[in-house]
Amino acid sequence: MTIRLPAADGTLRTYEPRTAPLSLAPGTPFSSRTVFSAAHVVADPFADVSPDAPAAIDWDATLAFRRHLWSHGLGVAEAMDTAQRGMGLDWAGAAELIRRSAAEARAVGGRIACGVGTDQLAGGTLARIRAAYEEQFAVVEEAGAQAVLMASRALAATAQGPEDYLEVYGHLLRQAAEPVVLHWLGPMFDPALEGYWGSSDLDAATGTFLEVIAAHPDKVDGVKISLLDARREVGLRRRLPRGVRCYTGDDFHYPELIAGDDQGFSHALLGIFDPLGPLAAGAVRVLDTGDVQGFRELLDPTAELSRHLFQPPTRFYKTGVVFLAWLAGHQSHFAMVGGLQSARSLPHLARAYELADGLGLFPAPKLAEERMKSLLSLYGVDQ
Repeated sequence: MTIRLPAADGTLRTYEPRTAPLSLAPGTPFSSRTVFSAAHVVADPFADVSPDAPAAIDWDATLAFRRHLWSHGLGVAEAMDTAQRGMGLDWAGAAELIRRSAAEARAVGGRIACGVGTDQLAGGTLARIRAAYEEQFAVVEEAGAQAVLMASRALAATAQGPEDYLEVYGHLLRQAAEPVVLHWLGPMFDPALEGYWGSSDLDAATGTFLEVIAAHPDKVDGVKISLLDARREVGLRRRLPRGVRCYTGDDFHYPELIAGDDQGFSHALLGIFDPLGPLAAGAVRVLDTGDVQGFRELLDPTAELSRHLFQPPTRFYKTGVVFLAWLAGHQSHFAMVGGLQSARSLPHLARAYELADGLGLFPAPKLAEERMKSLLSLYGVDQ
């Protein structure tokens, strides 16, 4: 059986789907690395909402997907950019997501960390930005989850220089009940974060970032670096205080960064582990045995899919992530909050299907093929 897929040049090509998925059984958490998958939200397809209305979420399907990730030993990074924070999911929806997911984590014994930001603000003074962070911090801590201090659009727009970042982050870290993860999200993921840490010069920004950590090392569990620059991540990783983890957020170079070198390695907090969850978990279990080559042999082939999903404009990678979740049977539809299912082209989605199928990511390849064909038919592609 074959399927006709559209290419970027407008032609149709024939692809023969695989007939069997990879066999990847659930398992316990890992011993050599701490690994989080950022998780997407499932929209309610029957809600009568407009693209700029508050998100309507299918809670059953959303929480079921988190149980899927936990069953493979992965931690869940909740209410992060993969969950469309600032791109369809507002703070009210994120707060409900945090509460529900944290309760589910307690019920199943899953690890969870949740995003703390300022997205209830469009801008404002430093005092208002601190208060917004504190409001979200309280929700996460009351839910019993670890906090991930996310980069703030409001702070990027308001701060006059590095000293404002030092003041705001220092204020928050002094209040933290438990060590947090600091998140540096680059402008390729969110253009509004250009010049974060007080400078567009990444060397200067790195200096400020490290200054924040050095002043409060006991309050920082780790840092998540999402700059898509492996060399810079390794350089920063080697300058972290002892005991502070580096969580790679580099969806281009994650196999080599997690594998590490003779001077250290990165843990992981990755959006690409949403579709790769079982395969990524299996690879890390191989790494737990000390088999770096085996780990790379499993994970290296996934990088082509990840680079495809995260191609510019990178912030729309969520569309591919949700699309693959639909094809894999984790949800019954391909609809997204904010109408973001329209953010990628049909050739882009077709290539994502082909790459994911080639990796064996779909538990039921026939279902994925049928759903891909149904989408193609809506675009007038006859089979």
